[in-house]
Amino acid sequence: MEPNASNNMQPDHCLEIAPMGVHKVVPPPHRSTLQKLKSRLKETFFPDDPLLQFKRQTLGKKWILAAQYFFPILQWGPKYSFKLFKSDIVSGLTIASLAIPQGISYAKLASLPPIVGLYSSFVPPLVYAVLGSSRDLAVGPVSIASLILGSMLTQEVSPVKNPLLFLQLAFSSTFFAGLFQASLGFLRLGFIIDFLSKATLIGFMAGAAIIVSLQQLQSLLGITHFTKKMGLVPVLSSVFHNINEWSWQTILMGFCFLVFLLLTRHVSMRNPKLFWVSAGAPLVSVILSTILVFAFKAQNHGISVIGKLQEGLNPPSWNMLHFHGSNLGLVVKTGLVTGIISLTEGIAVGRTFAALKNYQVDGNKEMVAIGLMNVIGSATSCYVTTGAFSRSAVNHNAGAKTAVSNVVMSVTVMVTLLFLMPLFQYTPNVVLGAIIVTAVIGLIDLPAACQIWKIDKFDFVVMLCAFFGVVFISVQNGLAIAFLPCLFMIPNNHAAADEQVAISIFKILLQVTRPKTMILGNIPGTDIFRNLHHYKDATRIPGFLILSIEAPINFANATYLKERIQRWINEYETEEDIKKQSSIHFLILDLSDCAFEIRVADFLELILVELIINHFLLWLTSLNPNCNEAWQMMHHLVLVNPVGEVLEKLLRADDARDITGPDTLYLTVGEAVAALSSTMKGQSSSHV
Repeated sequence: MEPNASNNMQPDHCLEIAPMGVHKVVPPPHRSTLQKLKSRLKETFFPDDPLLQFKRQTLGKKWILAAQYFFPILQWGPKYSFKLFKSDIVSGLTIASLAIPQGISYAKLASLPPIVGLYSSFVPPLVYAVLGSSRDLAVGPVSIASLILGSMLTQEVSPVKNPLLFLQLAFSSTFFAGLFQASLGFLRLGFIIDFLSKATLIGFMAGAAIIVSLQQLQSLLGITHFTKKMGLVPVLSSVFHNINEWSWQTILMGFCFLVFLLLTRHVSMRNPKLFWVSAGAPLVSVILSTILVFAFKAQNHGISVIGKLQEGLNPPSWNMLHFHGSNLGLVVKTGLVTGIISLTEGIAVGRTFAALKNYQVDGNKEMVAIGLMNVIGSATSCYVTTGAFSRSAVNHNAGAKTAVSNVVMSVTVMVTLLFLMPLFQYTPNVVLGAIIVTAVIGLIDLPAACQIWKIDKFDFVVMLCAFFGVVFISVQNGLAIAFLPCLFMIPNNHAAADEQVAISIFKILLQVTRPKTMILGNIPGTDIFRNLHHYKDATRIPGFLILSIEAPINFANATYLKERIQRWINEYETEEDIKKQSSIHFLILDLSDCAFEIRVADFLELILVELIINHFLLWLTSLNPNCNEAWQMMHHLVLVNPVGEVLEKLLRADDARDITGPDTLYLTVGEAVAALSSTMKGQSSSHV
């Protein structure tokens, strides 16, 4: 028994329970199997009841509502005004100033040509403006998805030796990412994303931010030969084994612009009204550094530059998609991983800013919008895009009113692609590295980590596993350690895959297979029963063992619960025997918070037969030689408030009414104890 259990004992007589009416436990109204299935499917796939708005509408109105449902722009578009446009054009131009340098930087992070990053900031925002339901989400490439896509593809194909094939695989991965995302939305399976817990995401994002920053040491130090691995040890080893390649000119420029960008970020964080300071800083850095390199011919003194970029809008790329061949498995897996990460980030960002402005974001619509913009993007020379937190924060702070801000950003990028590309020829890679470092620092959320430590130590362990998995192994394996074992593993690394520990899934399995059980006691002067070891005033009722099961009972935990109840009884009997007090007459199971996912009668029969008979028979016979009386006492298993579905199954299965008799079902623990205490008194009087 737990400590303090022995201190909550009553004297050796029945507790005086105030008389009260006993309410009958009734089964729920009859529903057919088809009705139950329909209800379950509706709650699983249509919890928002999207068809409710179509009821009692004319046919024409239904067509209009359907069009507005699939194309949210038709809902707010007719109400759009010049006043809203003034706000959207300011926010659109502001995020464009951030999106252009970030697009170039993130494309290089994905080992793709820089121009692809700008392509990905042109077409996808236009698609999202038509299909998306968020007013604040700013769409484009993001750091984590870029890093994952680049790192997974470079394990099989070199972007230097075979750039065309690498580009084809990137577009193909984007197609499968979009297909997966849109499928989740169409099939209304968005709840799958919820398996990525907050603790997992915080640890994963922080670890990925560290790795992304470390990868920028190649640009910040001017190293030519750099490792393609993602772990902390290989990166640092590569840095210090190539000291002879360090360039002091690159280091000086990188340090100056990194300090400048961090200072502007700090200013904007201290005063949100100055959001434009950090929003415009990356573009200012690109312009200043480009002028410096051009003026001093710095490309001839150890500072690497982007080089000439192709002018013009996105060329079609549907003919570059790979749907067969030896690399099909790689692009499908890469698309799945990047799709999950980008979709999770996009929906989380959209919901965050929607909550700030008190409007709703439809998760399934967002999945469809993000998925379709990636499918269309894959055919127009774009790689994986989603809603970026940094750009969305700037968009929100700049006063965006609708998704038109994405259109303004897209038009600005279009102008850049058509007329301004030659200006980026002398942009130094070191500044792009500094921009990436500044952007990903915001992914390290120390206050949230501290909050998790205070609330749930197990979640903190999950977070640390994700963090250290990313930092010391790889980005995709770090996610696998905390979420899905062996799904996102590096190819040809089976030994590492076999040793991965799915911490989050282990926690879920632990909760399922070892559900919480507790022994209840009475709060004196009331008919309230609470956890005996939580409420110190709670006292036991002599002759009663009252247990509460606070989790669904299924095949995975039925044996454990049977053994746990058996242990409660053994401990109770042992303690009662030592204190020479009355033993158990009634075992009460409070099923208020419990559902059954197995045959409920089977589980209760196990308790009734195996526990009551096997463990009370010897004691009852020795106490009272009258076997018939002992046999009657063996059936005193009492159920309290079984939920409707459980009661329905019980009534169907318990033909003999051994479990569902009038003296075995009660609505509350208080009523059960009061009624059964009277029964015990009556039996005691008759024996006297």
